[in-house]
Amino acid sequence: MNFPEASSEAFAVEFARFLDQTDGTGKPEQLFDLLSAFALNFDCPWVAYSSLAPDQKGLKPARGDPAVMLNYPDEWQERYFEMGYDRMDPTIKRSRRRAEAIRWSEVYNDESTTEDERRVFDEAAKFGLRSGISVPLHGPEGSFAIMNFAHPWDGELRERTITYLQLAALHFHLRVAEFANSSHIGEKSDLSPREKECILWTAKGKSSWEIGKIVGISVNTVNFHIKNVMRKMDTNSRTTAAIKALKLQIIKL
Repeated sequence: MNFPEASSEAFAVEFARFLDQTDGTGKPEQLFDLLSAFALNFDCPWVAYSSLAPDQKGLKPARGDPAVMLNYPDEWQERYFEMGYDRMDPTIKRSRRRAEAIRWSEVYNDESTTEDERRVFDEAAKFGLRSGISVPLHGPEGSFAIMNFAHPWDGELRERTITYLQLAALHFHLRVAEFANSSHIGEKSDLSPREKECILWTAKGKSSWEIGKIVGISVNTVNFHIKNVMRKMDTNSRTTAAIKALKLQIIKL
């Protein structure tokens, strides 16, 4: 079903199905998979979720936050953190002041948006994220999270589509909060010293070759340790594994 042309009844039925499916999930990652499948019906193949501390400007994780979850292309994830875009991403700044979803085009065209901030959108488009929305998720005591939905074409999402994506994001956020205190309890002690070292340099934007030179081991050995971290963190991306390790304070920048 192609949701942009679907009827109101179809939206309601599929959203209800999404809610029913999430009731039976036992892991945040499973929730994210269901959310991603739901968003894909709106031609949004790229989804990203992260929470931030009250005074946090970038995506450096805060203690006790749920794990970061995203399915952005690996190349864009690496570029995003390598260039420090997590510290200048204009969607984060705008989302702190808004309750409703924000179109990326609105932020891009705002006269207060700087050229450096616009570059984040310009480069994202080169990796296939041509347009999208950010959904602010505000909680008690200044807690804050942001959910992004992106699509590979230049057209804007319809208001009805945005409404359902907002509702799905909020439901996801509330369910993830339920898992926050019980998820990944044993992970802090699971990584070996060498694994921590390799994933720390990954978080700092270093390639496997660079890490090998710094640590004094081969590229294959670096990749072996990083793959072990990815497995233990239950991720399919070294960047996501690094973010989760930061979130759990296994490593610190």
